[in-house]
Amino acid sequence: MIERPVSRRSLIAGAAAFGTLGAAGCSRVSTADVTDGGNLLERLRAQGTVRLGIAGEIPFGYISKKAEVTGEAPELAKIIFKRLGVPHVQPVPTEFGSLIPGLNSQQFDVISAGMFITPERCKQVLFADPDYQVLDALIVRKGNPKGLRNYADIKRTGAKLASGTAYAEIDYAVDAGVKRDSIQIYPDQLAGLLAVAQGRADAFAGTSLTVRNVVEQTKNPKVEGTEPFLPRLDGKPAYGAGAFAFRKGETKLRNAFNEQLLKMKKSGELLRVVKPFGFTATEMTDLTAEELCKG
Repeated sequence: MIERPVSRRSLIAGAAAFGTLGAAGCSRVSTADVTDGGNLLERLRAQGTVRLGIAGEIPFGYISKKAEVTGEAPELAKIIFKRLGVPHVQPVPTEFGSLIPGLNSQQFDVISAGMFITPERCKQVLFADPDYQVLDALIVRKGNPKGLRNYADIKRTGAKLASGTAYAEIDYAVDAGVKRDSIQIYPDQLAGLLAVAQGRADAFAGTSLTVRNVVEQTKNPKVEGTEPFLPRLDGKPAYGAGAFAFRKGETKLRNAFNEQLLKMKKSGELLRVVKPFGFTATEMTDLTAEELCKG
C-alpha cells in the first residue's frame, strides 16, 4: 500500500522527515565528465545509488509518513535505475524552484519531481521523454462564488490568484493577462489551499492531479477543486507533460533511461506503477522531449 499523508498534521510530520532526509543527503555528488555523452551512468553503477532531487509535491515526489521517498516519479525511478544496474535511490529534498540549480550544482544526480518540460527549462537541463501528461485545475472557495474555471476567468474577474514556487501555471496565467506581480507564491499546494480557505487568495493554480490530491487529503470544507482545463501559452495549447531531468551532456544516461521508459509504456507497466497516485490512462502520453522543447 502506498503511504500518503491524509491530514495537515500528517503533512507537517512528513515535512519534518523531509527535512531530516535532506540534511542527511546534502553533500554534493562528484563532478561528472560530460564529454562524449557523459559517464554518470557508469559512476552510478559503481556506487550503487542514485540521488533523486524531489520537491515534496504529492503525487509527484514526496516523503511518506514512514519517512520513505515515494510518488509517481520516485517509484518509477526505483524500477528504471534498478534495471540500469543502480539498485538504490536516495532522496534529496529541496524546494521546486531550486531543483534545476541543485541539479546543475551537482547536489543530486537527477530531478525526479514530475517537472514539466518547457522550452526555457530545456535550455538548462536535459529531459527524458515525459512519463505523463496532465491538465491544470484551480482550488477555489466552496461553491466557486466567483465562477473561476480557467486563467481567463481570473483575468476577467480580477480574482486573487496563487500558485507554487516556479510552477509553470504562473506563466500560463500571465499569458492569459494576469499580472505576474499580482500572483501570490506559496511553497506548496497545502499552503496554497490554506490561502484560499482563509480568504487570502481566490484561487490556487496547479496540475489537476495536485489539486485533486490535496483537496481530497485535507478534506477542508471551505474549498473545492475545479474541473481540469487545458491552458495556453503563446497562443498555443500548453501540454503539461512531466519528465525526469538530467544535466546537460549526460546523454548516455538519458538515452538509457528513455529506453527503459519506452518499454514500460508499451507493456502498460508504466500505468500500473503510477495508478496508485491517481494517474489514469488519460494521463499517459506519446509526446517526446524533443517535441516539447521546441514549444
